[in-house]
Amino acid sequence: MKETKILLTEREIPTHWYNIQADIPNPLKPPLSPATGKPATPDELGAIFPEEIIKQETGTQRFVEIPEEVRRLYGLWRPSPVYRAHRLEKALDTPARIYFKYEGTSPAGSHKLNTAIPQAYYNKQQGIKRLATETGAGQWGTALSMACKFFDMECTVYMVKISYNQKPYRRSMMQLFGAEVFASPSDKTDAGRAVLEKDPESNGSLGIAISEAVEDAVKNSDTNYALGSVLNHVVLHQTVIGLEAKKQMEKAGYYPDVVIACSGGGSNFGGIAMPFVQDKIKEGKKTRIVAAEPAACPSLTKGKFTYDYGDVAHLTPMMMMYTLGSDFMPPGIHAGGLRYHGSSPIQSQLLHDGIIEAAAFEQQDIFEAAVLFAQSEGIVPAPESSHAIKAAVDEAINAKESGEKKTILFGLSGHGYFDMAAYDNYLSGQMQNSSLPEDVLDKALEKLS
Repeated sequence: MKETKILLTEREIPTHWYNIQADIPNPLKPPLSPATGKPATPDELGAIFPEEIIKQETGTQRFVEIPEEVRRLYGLWRPSPVYRAHRLEKALDTPARIYFKYEGTSPAGSHKLNTAIPQAYYNKQQGIKRLATETGAGQWGTALSMACKFFDMECTVYMVKISYNQKPYRRSMMQLFGAEVFASPSDKTDAGRAVLEKDPESNGSLGIAISEAVEDAVKNSDTNYALGSVLNHVVLHQTVIGLEAKKQMEKAGYYPDVVIACSGGGSNFGGIAMPFVQDKIKEGKKTRIVAAEPAACPSLTKGKFTYDYGDVAHLTPMMMMYTLGSDFMPPGIHAGGLRYHGSSPIQSQLLHDGIIEAAAFEQQDIFEAAVLFAQSEGIVPAPESSHAIKAAVDEAINAKESGEKKTILFGLSGHGYFDMAAYDNYLSGQMQNSSLPEDVLDKALEKLS
């Protein structure tokens, strides 16, 4: 019988996170203070983050020890499995070997719990009582709500309005774990009220929701801000994915020729990719590493590499990244977790240096790939994850045309069982693509310095 699942033992849960900042050829440019325009100081970052998170954000230590309490909680679902997609290979009639690392086995249903738990842990250690955050599709809000409950903390979530309406059960799950959830833009913050004044019918965006959560944290001394993507410490925590995947691929007997993950802010992509990026940098591996993003929000494929704010209200530090502009309003696609105007500084620098690559896909095409995957492998994938599936399918078809028996590994960052309204929209023939008109994109990029 063909091996389909590659497992690790609980003892093989990583003991350390991997920090790509130790090995990246061109060091990251520092974040700039929104107040001074100069490199942000630890004191400024300390207004919203605990001390240990700031150290991880700015540090270059190659391996960072995972606290034992965090590692024990990881043991609720880690190590997560790697599967070989034999039935998908057969459906595509491809000579390629297709593997996927499945993060939907976590209690929250996605990879986001990998960083929610340590962020809650470090804040609890510093005496913080409440965490404020944003969420797009709801995976991050769900994960942080759960992590806060684990550590007996309060949680406030500003959920992008279009997702708040599209995904009511995600909202319910956050509330199940004790979080208060507001549709963003909301009337709870100055940032939210400012947006509503200009556009009372605004669908919201991650940039707006971040502004609301940061404002909440700054104005309340017992509250800190937690971010589920983009920042260096988030990518650091997510590397448990790639570290496990490397061991699992060794057990399978194949090293991937291509590593693929979906990309919005960059946490899921960074999590699976960075340990393989290390091999490219240190060992000269030729693996192609591909970030798959939506054509409706193409920050990596069409954005500009420059300093930009992480939010609409310009409360966050400015970061060097590929961006469409902090006030860019993405179309209301179903992959709400990928509707972010920029990309992580780490991912952006690696793309700028040609170490990784990026591809953009239309909404209808990713759902076509998602349905094929579900019918082949029996897992309904999240719309976000389906961008990676589409990229992997394209790679497998290319392998068939070239006769190349390559090994493909992609990250399946979460399940889509809370996304059935999106699947219903696709299956009923109502789904439309949401590509950006060139004039809209040009106008957005013109605003960047």
